Formats: sequence, C-alpha cells, structure tokens
Amino acid sequence: MPESALMNTYGRLPIQFHRGDRIWLYDDQERKYLDTTSSIAVCGLGHNHPAVTSAIQQQVTTLCYTSNHYQSPYQEQLATVLTGISNTDQAFFCNSGAEANETAIKLARLHGRRMGLEHPSIIVMNSACHGRTIATLTASGQRASQAGFEPLSPGFIRAPFNDLHAIEQIAKSNHNVSAVLIEPIQGEAGIHLPDESYLAELRKICDEHGWLLMFDEVQTGNGRTGSYFYAQKANIQPDVITTAKGLGNGFPIGVCLAKEQTAELFTPGSHSSTFGGNPMACAAALAVIETIQTHKLCERASILGNLILDSLHEELTGSHYIKNIRGCGLMIGIELTEPCPELVAIAKATGLLINITGNQQVIRLLPPLIMSNQEASKMTNKLIKLIKIYMGDERSAPRRPH
Repeated sequence: MPESALMNTYGRLPIQFHRGDRIWLYDDQERKYLDTTSSIAVCGLGHNHPAVTSAIQQQVTTLCYTSNHYQSPYQEQLATVLTGISNTDQAFFCNSGAEANETAIKLARLHGRRMGLEHPSIIVMNSACHGRTIATLTASGQRASQAGFEPLSPGFIRAPFNDLHAIEQIAKSNHNVSAVLIEPIQGEAGIHLPDESYLAELRKICDEHGWLLMFDEVQTGNGRTGSYFYAQKANIQPDVITTAKGLGNGFPIGVCLAKEQTAELFTPGSHSSTFGGNPMACAAALAVIETIQTHKLCERASILGNLILDSLHEELTGSHYIKNIRGCGLMIGIELTEPCPELVAIAKATGLLINITGNQQVIRLLPPLIMSNQEASKMTNKLIKLIKIYMGDERSAPRRPH
C-alpha cells in the first residue's frame, strides 16, 4: 500500500497550513510563515482577503453553478470589465492558466486554417512554461517536464526568448506559422525580462506575416508587474491575452481574451469548459479587480518592487555568489552562481516561504500586492541575511547546513 492516497506529483514540504491572513500562513501549531510567493502568484491580495471572502460568501447563498448552456450575467459583467482593461473584445472563461492557454492554441490553429495553412504552427520560446496538459506541455520549453509524455503535440516551433533574429529566420524558412505564444516575462524560467524593444518588434513581425501575437499573462497579469497586464506597461496590443492565477485570489478561474477578428473563429461547439466562468469564480474575480483598481495596487506593485530591488542591489550586488538581480514590479529574481534548493527548507525553518526556480539557481519573489513598506523591508532583510549565511558570507555561519 502507498504511504498516501494522493498521487506523487508534488515534492511536498512536511508542513500543513490551516489558515491564512494577509501575507501570513499559519500551520497547525499556529506558527506563522511569511509567504514571499503569494502561493506562486495566486494570492496577490494576500490570504483570506475580506473583499474576496465576502463576495464568495454572498454568491454561495444565491447560485453556485449553472450550465454554460444558459446565459450568464456573471460572465457578461466580468467579461466587460476584463475586455475593457485589456482593450480586447471577447472573453472565454475556464478554470486555470493551462486551460486558458489551450484556448489560445486552438484559436491559433483556427487562425492558421483561415490563412489557408494545412499544418499551422505556433512559435514558442525556449524555457517557457504554459501549463501541463499535453498541448501546453509541448508549448512549454522545459524538457524535464516533457520527458516520458511523448508523443507530444505537433505544431510548435521553438525560438530563444528575446531573440528577434531567430523569429525572423523562422519567418523566412517556415511558411506554416500562424501565431507566436509568449510570456512577456518568463517566470518559471527564473524571471527573465525582454529587451525594451523586443515585444514591439515582435508585434511588427506578427503584423507583417499575419500571425497572431498571444501573451501568456497567467503570472504577469492582475497587477503583478505594475500595470494590470504587462502588455499595457510595454504599450503592446496582443491579439490574445491569457491569465489566471491572481485573477481569483485562490478561487480557480482562467480567461482567454481576444480581439474580435480572432474571437469570432469560435462558434457554438468549438470549445467549452464545464465549470468555466461559474458564478462563484466570477464573483471572486470581480472582487479582485475592484480591489486592485480601488486601492491602486498596480501602482503599489511598482513602488514595492523598486523598494525591494533597491535593497537587494544595495546588500547583494557585487557579491561573488550573486549572478544577477532582476525584476519588474513584484516579480523579482535573485540568481545565484550555483544551485540552492536547500534554501527552501532552511527558509521555512525561519518562518519564510520561498520558491527556487530557473535551474534551481533563482530565488523567485512574487510577494502580495498588499504588503506595507515595513513588511516588504522585513521580508527583504530576512532573505538577505538568509542568503548571506547560506553562502558563507558571515564568519560564524557554516557554508552549508548539516
């Protein structure tokens, strides 16, 4: 018999959380932990935000679910808000980022058929992460996650991130391209930002060849980078934008937003999601968006991000064990010169929850948008001390834990 009734799909830490409050999670012994990742960019408003909790509580007393065979005023309201923010025209609601990206992939293939392509292909980036379904796993550029799941889905062409020349070469040699799918900032890969002109030039190439430009804003969306979507910060208008994670602040919801000429490719029966856009999810998302806008949390993310980055640079830049410190808003990466997976458990023992990504060398910070300056400073100072001790930058500290 297995030790657990759960499938072994996560390398779980030996800890159970029983409640959350703002930036804190509490275990069964009431020990508290500062969540520096917002549970991997999901709880951007922190844990148990009163506005989201209230919206869900009110909705559960009237209607939890109705089939998408019927009109939904909840979806209509949320779609109107999101298309207004993103300057798109129509929305399809689902339950996760992977589902939202599956939707985008299907739109890209339909667009390819409209272009007259028999085998339409999508350009995707090395080291990207778009989900764990077969199609989105194939679109992702992380070989370790793909291993064993072959045959993967056809119809994807890989290019290095932030390399326009590579895109131009593909355009010359492959005439089956219908779209480009890209994370404007690569999160899982270790917080990699594009050059200032890269996305604008990518938009021009897509326009020149009639390709769709599709932004995966599952992680960058919902205020995290200093604007509601990174596309706004970059002053780029994609044909398709996907998001999830922070949209529901813990309640599952994803969305694929598209301009009219792309959205119209779908007709009844083309695509569906049983639980997508249910009243509970829409209520949660509307509360999230209203809170972000009312409290100007996009602007707040920029302020906090600069505060954190300034402190990190001041204390760590120039250290022999620091390769790079980079970020945008509250999406920050601290890249060490060597892998540091042990830091996760060490940090947990000090009451700090962190995430290591990017070949196990990047500490990825995705803190809640609601942090105070004092809380941000406390988190940053604690993390800086932890890194210094771990890397042997203090005389009394061992280089590695025993």
